[in-house]
Amino acid sequence: MADLKRRTLQISSGKQIKLFGNSVAISKSLELAEGYAPNILSLIDDPSDGKTPGSLSNPHKLTVDELMELADFNMQLWMNLKAALRRYGQVDPRIFSQDVPRNSSASTEKPEGSRKRNTTRNESSTIKD
Repeated sequence: MADLKRRTLQISSGKQIKLFGNSVAISKSLELAEGYAPNILSLIDDPSDGKTPGSLSNPHKLTVDELMELADFNMQLWMNLKAALRRYGQVDPRIFSQDVPRNSSASTEKPEGSRKRNTTRNESSTIKD
């Protein structure tokens, strides 16, 4: 199983990825990146004596239920990534969720089925009395 030690992501295959921060994050589109900004819930170290555990930073005043919901949301995203990897059997661009708009200048092709025809407006304008 992967582990994170001293800002290094260690994967069971032996591969090591040096990180700038201390965490890995997943976006709604299933893209992975470093998530090193501790701005939702974090521990603020108290360097004064080393015995005191430090204080908690919770700037959005999230409740336990809200934090559990956030954890569930993130776990579901990771499960979606695992399902997509199983579905395509390889690292493939199709693993990324198409629900989130992406700013990509690399591709000018429109995704298949991205536009739906609005028949309600067209049919009502052609009906004559």
